Amino acid sequence: MTGQRLSKMAVCVAVISKENYPLYIQTIPTEDDLKFHYTVHTSLDVVEEKINNVGKTTNDLRELYLGLLYPTEDYKVYGYVTNTKIKFVVVVESSNTALRDNEIRTMFRKLHNAYTDMVCNPFYTPGDRITSRVFEKVVNGMMLQDS
Repeated sequence: MTGQRLSKMAVCVAVISKENYPLYIQTIPTEDDLKFHYTVHTSLDVVEEKINNVGKTTNDLRELYLGLLYPTEDYKVYGYVTNTKIKFVVVVESSNTALRDNEIRTMFRKLHNAYTDMVCNPFYTPGDRITSRVFEKVVNGMMLQDS
């Protein structure tokens, strides 16, 4: 490795319960962590709207990836929902043009798999805040990547 060039993939990753309270939120170190919490919270309305629109067109939720929920000046907010209505929200920098839609989908698949593994732990109570080190390691891997 000639130089340490790290490009940020995600700047915020959140897991939201079906009742819309946060189970897990991880952000990059910044002075304005609250801004990401607000961004995730405001994205829930868009997630609910997309879920309801999908529910009207089909009997079940086949497409878990909701795509771009909304862009802001600085960030793009993407969403994903499980069949059990657990929501994943990933926020990336708008300036990150190298990140394609299929890479975002891959991030959500990894997140969903890590969440599923964590929920299968007999010591985890569904609905509790996520404190799994293995889950956190997957999220941290999504937040920084060698380029």
